[in-house]
Amino acid sequence: MILLNKILSQWGGMGSGMMGGYGGYGMGWSGIIVMITFWVLLIVGLVFLIRYLATSSKNENPDTEGKDTALEILKKRYASGEIDKDEFEERRRDLQ
Repeated sequence: MILLNKILSQWGGMGSGMMGGYGGYGMGWSGIIVMITFWVLLIVGLVFLIRYLATSSKNENPDTEGKDTALEILKKRYASGEIDKDEFEERRRDLQ
């Protein structure tokens, strides 16, 4: 501890002094705890933000919004009479 104090005091006069801790900033244990808490909360917040953005972009697929799938179109064409049963079955097998 004394060796550390001598090393710190050689770097610009920083050592234990009137302010309490090393470095002369007076942070002490409570300041260190606040600083660690701040960084942990910041990192956790960033992780949640990234996860939220990643999942929200997956759910919004502009290519398929409001569009029918090929099988749904085929069923509609069969139901409206555009194609007969044989053609419907053949195309359905192709799609699957």
